[in-house]
Amino acid sequence: MAYFSVFHDYIRKKKEAFGLPFLALCWVSFFWGTTWIASKEGVKYMPALQLVALRQLLSGSLYLIYFIIKKAPWPTQRQWRNILVLSILNFMLSNGLSTWGVKYISSGLGAIIGSIFPLWIVIISYFKGEKVSWKTTLGLVIAFGGVCIIFYDYLHDFLNPEFLFGIILSVIATFTWALSTIYIKENRTNFNPYFSLGLQMIISGIVINTVTQFNGTAVPLSEIPALSWWSIAYLIIFGSVFTFIAFVYTLEHLPKEISSLYAYINPIVALLFGYILFDEPFTPAIIIGGIITVFGIFTVNKTFRKN
Repeated sequence: MAYFSVFHDYIRKKKEAFGLPFLALCWVSFFWGTTWIASKEGVKYMPALQLVALRQLLSGSLYLIYFIIKKAPWPTQRQWRNILVLSILNFMLSNGLSTWGVKYISSGLGAIIGSIFPLWIVIISYFKGEKVSWKTTLGLVIAFGGVCIIFYDYLHDFLNPEFLFGIILSVIATFTWALSTIYIKENRTNFNPYFSLGLQMIISGIVINTVTQFNGTAVPLSEIPALSWWSIAYLIIFGSVFTFIAFVYTLEHLPKEISSLYAYINPIVALLFGYILFDEPFTPAIIIGGIITVFGIFTVNKTFRKN
C-alpha cells in the first residue's frame, strides 16, 4: 500500500507539473497553425506588406506600452544592434515575405515551406565548416524527398509566374528565419526577450509601412474591409501576443524534444483548415509528402541537437 501511495503521489505531481505546459503546447500548435489561414484571408483584400506593417506596429506597441509602464530598462548599444539585425531577419524578411508569399500560394503549402527552416540551418552550418552527421544528412534527404512529393501536384502551377513568385518569397523567408536562429545562438544577450520582440516588431512595422507608403501600394485605412481588420486582430492577439507567451512557457516547463513538437503540428493544422475553409488541395501526394517531410525534419532536429 505504501508503494502504491508513493506511486500515486508521483503521478499526481507529474500531472501538475506537465498539465498546464501541455495545454500551452496545444495552444501554440493550434493557433500558430491557424495564423497561416488568417494571413491568407487578410491578404485577399489588401496589400500583403501593408497587413504585415499594421500587424507588427500594433503588436509591438502592446509590448512597448507594457514595458514602459513597468519601467523596464532600455537596451544597451550592443543589444540595440542585435534588435536591429533580428528586426530585419525575423520580421521584415521572414514574417514579411512569408505573409506576402501566401497571397499567391495556399496557406497549407506556405506552412509546409515554413517548417523546413531547420534544413537551412544544417546547410548553413555545413558551409561554415561544422561537422554534419550521416543521420542529419539522411534526415535532410528524407525531408527533401517529401517536399518533392508534395510539389508533384503543383508541377503545372510552376508555369504560373505568380505561383512561382510566392514559392520564391516563402523559401527566402525560411532561409532568413534560419539565419536569425543562428544569429541568436551566436550573439546571445541578457536583454528581456519580450521587450526585444516588441522593439523588433515596431522597427520592422515602421520600415515596411514607410516602403508601402512611398511606393504607392498602400491603401487608405478607411478602404480596408472589415474581414482584413478581423484577420489583423486575430494575428495580433493569437499570433503575436498570447501564443508567444504560451510558447515561452512551454520552453520553460517542457523538455526541448516535446516543446518543439509544435513545429510539426502547425503545417497539419494549416493544411486541414485551408482545405475546410478555402477548399485548398489536400491530395494523397500532399498528405504522404507532408508526413515524409515532417519525419525528415524531426530526424534532422533530433540528431542536430545531439551533435
